[in-house]
Amino acid sequence: MAKQFGGKFSPRGKTSTTTSASESDAGAAQPPRAHAVSRNAKVDPVGVRSNLMFVPGGLLLLLSVTDQAAGMALGMIAAGIWTGGAYMLREGLRATTAFEERRVARKPALPRKIIAALLVGIGAALTALKAEPNILTALLYGLATCGLHLAAFGLDPLQDKGTEGIDDFQQNRVARAVEEAEFSLDSMTDAAMRSRDREVEERVEQFQAVARELFRTVEEDPRDLTAARKYLTVYLQGAKDATVKFADIYSRSGDATARADYLALLSDLEDNFAARTRKLLLEDRSDLTVEIDVLRDRLQREGVHLDRS
Repeated sequence: MAKQFGGKFSPRGKTSTTTSASESDAGAAQPPRAHAVSRNAKVDPVGVRSNLMFVPGGLLLLLSVTDQAAGMALGMIAAGIWTGGAYMLREGLRATTAFEERRVARKPALPRKIIAALLVGIGAALTALKAEPNILTALLYGLATCGLHLAAFGLDPLQDKGTEGIDDFQQNRVARAVEEAEFSLDSMTDAAMRSRDREVEERVEQFQAVARELFRTVEEDPRDLTAARKYLTVYLQGAKDATVKFADIYSRSGDATARADYLALLSDLEDNFAARTRKLLLEDRSDLTVEIDVLRDRLQREGVHLDRS
């Protein structure tokens, strides 16, 4: 499917020869929206290896159907445990990726990948016990499988990142606010998919990328939560409601006016979220400058001469 791209260097994004210098500078100051998705698009970290972990449980279940009662029971239990381990692995990979993407993050409350390795090891032990009723052999198989699983998929993050000097209470408030905001973004994605319009889906993704830049800024400095709370709650809730309403109307009637109005709303929201992020960053730099100046004044009063060359 052919797609149109816009931006600074595209035919649609180029200014005419009569455009004033001030307009050119304003366009250069704002990054092209098309680049926001490529830079911030979320890729599902669940790959083929993780999906293949569901296969052994299904095969074991099929092979256990024809066994006797004891063998069938062990096989079904082992298959269920393996499937649970595969599911925990998927969630663990997503949690690890989310942790690595953030400069400030707390370790996952539940070590899902480690739990997945333990479940797979228990499933392997039960499978070995089903084939040969020897506890030692089953234990060895379970330990080997658990170790191989950890070697293949790694451990969960076990330490917080970038939280030194940040108040735990404030950090927890930010985490709750961001979690609620992410729910709103997920609802927007689901609603946009119902519209069956690729351009609408891409524009929603662009807006989400800009919104998540604001999330990351607040996470790095929880003091910004007060200034950004309205954006994380009221505005995102309104954007979600508007997206749901648009999807309902557009999926039934294909109203071009409703589509144009909704895309214009997304553009306005994106500009406002980006402006709020820039303002928070400028305020953070201003706070740093004040702290540096105060420290220099104290050092000078104490007779310490600073070389600013």
